[in-house]
Amino acid sequence: MNFARLRPDNFTLAIAAAVIVASVLPATGTVAVVLGGAVKVAIALLFFMHGAKISRDAVVASLLHWRLHLLILASTFVLFPLLGLSIRAWMPGLPPEMSAGIVYLAILPSTVQSSIAFTSIARGNVAGAVCAASLSNFLGIFLTPILAGVVLHASGVTISGRAIVGIFEQLLLPFALGQMLQRWVGPWIRRNAKVLSLFDRGSILGVVYLAFGEAVLGGIWHTVTAGMAVLLIAVLALLLGVVLTTTTVVARLFGFSKEDEITIVMCGSKKSLASGIPMATILFAGLDMGLLVLPLMIFHQMQLMVCAILAQKYAER
Repeated sequence: MNFARLRPDNFTLAIAAAVIVASVLPATGTVAVVLGGAVKVAIALLFFMHGAKISRDAVVASLLHWRLHLLILASTFVLFPLLGLSIRAWMPGLPPEMSAGIVYLAILPSTVQSSIAFTSIARGNVAGAVCAASLSNFLGIFLTPILAGVVLHASGVTISGRAIVGIFEQLLLPFALGQMLQRWVGPWIRRNAKVLSLFDRGSILGVVYLAFGEAVLGGIWHTVTAGMAVLLIAVLALLLGVVLTTTTVVARLFGFSKEDEITIVMCGSKKSLASGIPMATILFAGLDMGLLVLPLMIFHQMQLMVCAILAQKYAER
């Protein structure tokens, strides 16, 4: 086993650095307002570029292998939310914002880059992973706000009409504009993938810094004790373990090939930090963002480490 794959990636280290900086030097006053506006513009531009990059042909092609994609979508938008709601019901001792953060994590779409990368390492159906991850992210733009309005109400979080309008203005509208201008803008974005990556990661780091800076000013490190952090990690590990086991067993019961099984496991077990953080800034405006996104950031690194091990195991077959 290559233990080097377990080392946190540079982006995860950057997120940790943003949390540390926010804990020591949180943004306040005019700096917070200016930085918040810049992050909103970056997020809108990010979704515009995603709209221009994702081919309509890829979305249509992904529908052809409907059994594969239906199972992945069921894991992402049915199994995960049910487990998230179960955790909230069984563990009422968690802070309300952290409990809502676990439920929010559960309703997010799958990742794109890591799902495809691990499928490739494991020698799975890479083409299916590309289509499945793209379809999950495309549908997640619509499904996640809807699910948030339904399931998070039970966690004491109210999704206002203003938040839905914000999702439309800041995410859906730029994405739609990107699709409309894809013919002219898409080729340039595909040739300059680093630009998209820059906005992708830069906007997330900005949101993490602002969210934790605000949380620090609100006393997050007095709220989250060491015992509570250990409990959260254990709960998220259990969540990931149940999903990985379920997707593996169901894929085999339905007679999928080993390559398709790998794709189902790798795509059906991930949750997107890239989509989750920007949506959270709109859906949870005015709430304690630090506790809300903490489960997502922990789960992000956990899924990478565990799936790195699984990918190596599959590759050795």
